[in-house]
Amino acid sequence: LINACNQKSNRKPVLNLTESEVRETISALLKERLVSEDSGARVSKYRHRFCNTEFSDLQLSEQERAILCVLFLRGPQTPGELRSRTGRLVEFSDVSVVESTLKALAASHRVMQLPREAGKRESRYAHLFCGSVATPLPDQDNKTRILELEHEVKELKAEIERLQQELGRN
Repeated sequence: LINACNQKSNRKPVLNLTESEVRETISALLKERLVSEDSGARVSKYRHRFCNTEFSDLQLSEQERAILCVLFLRGPQTPGELRSRTGRLVEFSDVSVVESTLKALAASHRVMQLPREAGKRESRYAHLFCGSVATPLPDQDNKTRILELEHEVKELKAEIERLQQELGRN
């Protein structure tokens, strides 16, 4: 479980959890009945009770559950990315099925469509289980970036001028 939590690829954010942090989290999830422990194995194994159980009001289709799992692990994704990355959990016949599933999740306020990024063909979707998603305004983001770059250029020009004067004296 620790290795799975700390996997470096295909995760956003990448975590570096300690054994005690994982144990505390599992204990909290067991207490809330969101996870159950499977006994009988030589090592502890856990099963989620996040949805589709008598302990949860959250009832999801297999497609909805697969999409949410990938969004939890990888962060915002396009419908095409979701189709290709949910293959171990469920098969989508084409992207239109993913899009209709996303629309159903959006209608129930479980995901939201993010503004399309400049130069990108598709919009990405993000889950809303941790609250609303902050989406920077592209124009404001570019203005801030331009101001930072202009400031850096000014500093570099001043440094070049100082170096030229220093070299001129020697």
